[in-house]
Amino acid sequence: MLCSLPTRSSDGYIASLSAHSQPKMKLSSSLLLRFTILLLFCFALSIAGNVTFDSRSLIINGQRKLLISASIHYPRSVPAMWPGLVQTAKDGGVDVIETYVFWNGHELSPDNYYFGGRYDLVKFVKIVQKAGLYLILRIGPFVAAEWNFGGVPVWLHYVPGTVFRTDNEPFKHYMQKFTTFIVNLMKQEKFFASQGGPIILAQIENEYGYYESAYGDGGKRYAMWAASMAVSQNIGVPWIMCQQFDAPDTVIDTCNSFYCDQFKPLSPNKPKIWTENWPGWFKTFGSRDPHRPPEDVAFSVARFFQKGGSVQNYYMYHGGTNFGRTSGGPFITTSYDYDAPVDEYGLQRLPKWGHLKELHGAIKKCEHVLLNGDPVHMSLGPNQEADVYTDSSGACAAFIANMDEKNDKTVEFQNVSYHLPAWSVSILPDCKNAVFNTAKVRTQTTIVEMVPEDLQPTMASPDKGMKALKWEVFVETAGIWGEADFIKNGFVDHINTTKDTTDYLWYTTSIFVNENEDFLKKGSHPVLLIESKGHALHAFVNQKLEDSASGNGTHSPFKFKKPISLKAGKNEIALLSMTVGLQNAGSFYEWVAAGLTSVKIEGFNNGTIDISSYAWSYKIGLEGEHLGLYKADGLENANWSSTTEPPKTQPLTWYKAVVDPPSGDEPIGLDMIHMGKGLAWLNGEEIGRYWPRKSSIHDKCVQECDYRGKFMPDKCFTGCGEPTQRWYHVPRSWFKPSGNILVIFEEKGGDPTKISFSRRKISGVCASVADDYPSFELESWHENGNVNNETKATVLLKCPENTRMSTVKFASFGTPTGACGSYSKGDCHDPNSTSVVEKMCLNKNECAIELTEENFSKGLCPSATKKLAVEAVCS
Repeated sequence: MLCSLPTRSSDGYIASLSAHSQPKMKLSSSLLLRFTILLLFCFALSIAGNVTFDSRSLIINGQRKLLISASIHYPRSVPAMWPGLVQTAKDGGVDVIETYVFWNGHELSPDNYYFGGRYDLVKFVKIVQKAGLYLILRIGPFVAAEWNFGGVPVWLHYVPGTVFRTDNEPFKHYMQKFTTFIVNLMKQEKFFASQGGPIILAQIENEYGYYESAYGDGGKRYAMWAASMAVSQNIGVPWIMCQQFDAPDTVIDTCNSFYCDQFKPLSPNKPKIWTENWPGWFKTFGSRDPHRPPEDVAFSVARFFQKGGSVQNYYMYHGGTNFGRTSGGPFITTSYDYDAPVDEYGLQRLPKWGHLKELHGAIKKCEHVLLNGDPVHMSLGPNQEADVYTDSSGACAAFIANMDEKNDKTVEFQNVSYHLPAWSVSILPDCKNAVFNTAKVRTQTTIVEMVPEDLQPTMASPDKGMKALKWEVFVETAGIWGEADFIKNGFVDHINTTKDTTDYLWYTTSIFVNENEDFLKKGSHPVLLIESKGHALHAFVNQKLEDSASGNGTHSPFKFKKPISLKAGKNEIALLSMTVGLQNAGSFYEWVAAGLTSVKIEGFNNGTIDISSYAWSYKIGLEGEHLGLYKADGLENANWSSTTEPPKTQPLTWYKAVVDPPSGDEPIGLDMIHMGKGLAWLNGEEIGRYWPRKSSIHDKCVQECDYRGKFMPDKCFTGCGEPTQRWYHVPRSWFKPSGNILVIFEEKGGDPTKISFSRRKISGVCASVADDYPSFELESWHENGNVNNETKATVLLKCPENTRMSTVKFASFGTPTGACGSYSKGDCHDPNSTSVVEKMCLNKNECAIELTEENFSKGLCPSATKKLAVEAVCS
């Protein structure tokens, strides 16, 4: 019997290859031996084998596993970044990489599959496998994920009779076909653990429990069908369904939330799995910047394992970038940084990354007894408790928690006193020594800056700089370009018309103004009134941009009201309607509309004129899009105008310039603060939507976030009155040594000469460690499990490679206050602090400062808890 499975061609598209067409070759004995050794090496790195489970954990090859997982979505970065991202996760104590599979990125039209570039799923899995990590594959194929249309292809909405995510035959047909395609692709590569590969879990559907009831009986039938369909794929590893409150016994139900310690699976025979722990939150254009403190993230993780959890996944560990038009919404930013442990550009976010690394090490020290021991719960106070695990060998591990949101507490546990800050958990791998407390951050903080590239012309390089660049410009027509696609009385829905092939749809009509109108005689202005279901629009009257408007990201219409200039005779009204990411979740979300619903003009002698039912001419997209001006092979398809002085504040303008790559090797962001709204490309690669839209100065923001108490996305906002997103990630791998073509489409008007590249650079490091909290390095445990009590409280500082600590900006042992970048001396201060730190750290890449009597005067302020705070410049 022939075995026909999908296989990738060199360009990333999928063909079919019979197993019988594989070439055969004869190996010599020596070559065979070397080949066998190599295979065994690779096999050892990635082998998972038999994956089962019971009430306590996943069991891989007969061994219980306590697993820390990290979400890294392959299309939200680029292949050149994948090895570094995976390694950074591994270095952070991660066992598993988790990713969705993005249906609309892979099946571009029915049976037209793509797996190249950022969508090279096979390459991504191989990188994870080579790193020796497991993989959780969340096939979905609905993903939500703040991704355009929830990851479902837009074309599927227009297959007759289709209703998403319910007992609907067309939807189920295409969903099963794609799921089977992905499963077969993974099987062909032998990626499932049952084949010796890294995939230990697969997910079907996603958070359907929130919406199932809205679909009535069809919702219940669909959920059961989805589980049955998935299990029938015979992948040899368990399937999971997250937030599925009626999941059948054939799959494992899992939890998504900021806290999952109280979650219990539907069946007592299933392990407790947390598929999404949100270490931050996503951003929308015009909103503030959300943050989740590392202390609270660590608290949530420690509580989960304290209460019997066995698999925990950070969503996101690296958020990355919504390149091109992939962001959902509406209004979700191009940045998907998520305040994650690894930032959008691939740098460790410290102290969050380091604090969680220490947490993972402490939890791993407890792994065997947690998974094989019997827990005993102990109340230590009104909001204080301990969970103690012991096994038959006598091994013991304990978690002591203080859930009080305001007050520190001292508790007695096994005849020993332990001080616990408010809202914290201490981990005792031997039931004696607290090696980690979630509220005590010992890891250094990095100071990260976006450093503008020197783009000004110099004597040595007079042609260097954006201002000195030779620009080429192409200006769009405000309204119908070429022939109208169609003319219709009244309005059409924006999304149903464009089918998301573009963000843009022109609605144009004309109105005749009698010369007897009073506003012409008085020099006053009539008022244009527009209502739209979203998401944004620019209003042009007689080729002039009058103003712009946008919605607030909800389903409700937004309104536009603006005085306009009309002349006697014929006046053209051209309205450019825009989507800014399609809905990505919700009941019947695919039916949410966009576009104009009402257009009126008030101020005429006869009152307000409703022109909604007029004959409107429609044009889908921009002329520049039609010409492919952003594509590497389409740049010459238009009559560009060359200039050294590109027009400023001019709407509907395409700009093209040839740029050199920025110096150095740091990650790169494109600074668009001086532009209005639009799209950007480099060498044909989609940088994405830019829109330096500001949040309100009247919003509430915090200077410093109080980690204590339950977290919600609105708890710790920053950036009030500032652009939600100023810089746009441009991966280094997209740059050529020279001749890079930057293309910008500006909708509203900006100053392209002020566009610049910025290097994301770590310019300094800080740390603050208390004298009463020994910095136990987990590697310092003796093999018998006892803590090395010689370890002292230590401040560890490390600059990036090839840089050194050139200046100690602040150092104080005593009672310093403030945070990194704004430390100040307290009432208690050792005057020798700076000299001690300089002696140990100056001109070094890294240093360790022990808080000993030899280094600091501990006799100062004997009743105070002292700490050392340091800030150093890296250069």
